Amino acid sequence: MRDSEILKTIEPNVLEAHLRTFGWHEQGRIHDNAGAIWRRKNDPVDDEFEILLPLQKTLGDYAARISDALKTLEVVENRSQLEILSDLLTSVANQEIQGMVIKVPSNLTGYFTLIGVVLGKLREILVQLNESKYHLAFKSYQEHLPIVCTGDLIKENGEFVLKNPRNFKPLSASVSSASSAVLKSRP
Repeated sequence: MRDSEILKTIEPNVLEAHLRTFGWHEQGRIHDNAGAIWRRKNDPVDDEFEILLPLQKTLGDYAARISDALKTLEVVENRSQLEILSDLLTSVANQEIQGMVIKVPSNLTGYFTLIGVVLGKLREILVQLNESKYHLAFKSYQEHLPIVCTGDLIKENGEFVLKNPRNFKPLSASVSSASSAVLKSRP
């Protein structure tokens, strides 16, 4: 993973909790508590792995250290970096999402659910719009039009929520046909 802006959104305490959950142990602090050394030993193979966890997001190499941690976790957990990053991601500001509206409650609450790509995977995302934009979401739902909007992507209780949505609009009809065909061809 090389997107430094996304890597900078990973909170040290979230990565620390992840390490504890997966059997890692903190071995000590370095450079006036700027970082912590975490180790894990795999019993069957006796391989020992080490992660240098940056504890201050202001460090110049914060994103590089998070990237290194993801590379190590990919090997240890036998999962892709994107899957691990998805577990660690709690918020990304100014994220543009393209997707399809898949659920619109009948009570016109302003909330709806869209499906869009987050970290390389299709995910459900809860969005709330004001009344005028909500009607656009409802129309997009009825006509199977893909949409695009920008907002702050937050993970709450394991679900993605797009806060402060703006620039919400349906995409053109030509893009709509191609997007619908792609979504319909998925198993």
